[in-house]
Formats: sequence, structure tokens, C-alpha cells
Amino acid sequence: MSKISKMFKGGSSKPKNVASPQEAIHRLRETEEMLTKKQEYLEKKIEQEIAIAKKNGTKNKRAALQALKRKKRLEQHLTKIDGTLSTIEFQREALENANTNTEVLKNMGYAAKAMKGIHQNMDLEKIDSLMQDITEQQEVAEEISNAITQPFGEDFDEDELLAELEQLQQEDMEESMKSMGKLPSVPATSLPALPKQKTGERPRRSTYQHLRHTSRSEMYCHKY
Repeated sequence: MSKISKMFKGGSSKPKNVASPQEAIHRLRETEEMLTKKQEYLEKKIEQEIAIAKKNGTKNKRAALQALKRKKRLEQHLTKIDGTLSTIEFQREALENANTNTEVLKNMGYAAKAMKGIHQNMDLEKIDSLMQDITEQQEVAEEISNAITQPFGEDFDEDELLAELEQLQQEDMEESMKSMGKLPSVPATSLPALPKQKTGERPRRSTYQHLRHTSRSEMYCHKY
């Protein structure tokens, strides 16, 4: 059997004339104060005996020795009081810790009972059913959100749209070519005859041919 079990053995019956922890702590503190005052008194008495011994050291040796004997007894009494104070202080601290632990255990017991009372009103099957309902409603909400955000009446074929865009670009290119300047007019006067070329030389272009070639080159550049 552990010390704690022995301490609480005997049920909740409380012995008669047992002081409460708070009252015991209060009395121990009062005892400490009383012994502390006793210490101060003894220390003053020791100082007085030392002064008497010093005063009668050369004049009255007997009185000086008696003063030193009284000082020794006072010091012994002071040492005992120091030991008593240490014991009382240890007991008071132990009692305060025990009282604190008792209050902590008591409050933990209250909390455990309160938690137990809360859990008694809960049914695990109902909790599982509730969680399933919450999951289903979340799924329904997600489906509704997806349905709302779905584009309505805009189901177009992307390939058809690309073909239409290419056709529009082709038409725009043809319009650009039509809007370019017209070809230069042919001069009304006849052109001078070309000089004869030597055999093996490449024939030269006429002015009209040269102009047509230049115009076509410009159109080709504009096109590309």
C-alpha cells in the first residue's frame, strides 16, 4: 500500500479537533515570528555579555568569566532556536505544498465530474450520424457551387473559332492589299527603240517591263 493510500485510508471520516491546513499554516507562521523575536533578543544579550567581559577583563577577571559563561549559554540557546526555526520552516512549506496539491486535486476532480456530465449527454451514434450529415451537406454545397459557376450557353467548338479567326485574318490581308496604291499608268507616247545588243548579251528590259517588275516587287514586299 502506497503512502497516499495509507493517508486517505479510513474513508471521509475526519478526526475531531483537527485543524484545517490554513489554520495550521497560520499558527506555524506565528511561531516563526515569535522565535525570530527571541533570536533578536538573545543576540542583543550576547552583545551585552561581550561588552561586560571586555569591560571587566583587566579589572575584575571573575566578572568577565561569568559574562563569557552566560554568553556561551545564550549562544547554545540561539543555536537551538535556529534548528527549531529550520524545522518549522520545513514543516510549513511541506504543509503549504500539501494544501496546494489538495486544492489542485480537488479542482481536477470537479473538472473530471463536469466533463463526465457533459459526455453523458452525448451519444456516439448520434455524433457519427451528425458528422455524416455534415459531410453530405458539404458535398451538396460543393456541387451547387460548381453548378452556379459553370458557364451557361457558351458551348463553342474551339476548332471552328480558330478557323473563323484565320478567315478573318485572310480577309484583312486582302483588304490591305486592295488599299495599296494603284499601278503607275502607261505613258501615251511610244518608247524609244532599244539599241541592238551584241550576241551573247542578256536582253535588257523595257521601261514598261521594268515598271511592272518594280510594282510587283513592292506588292510582294507589302504582302509579306
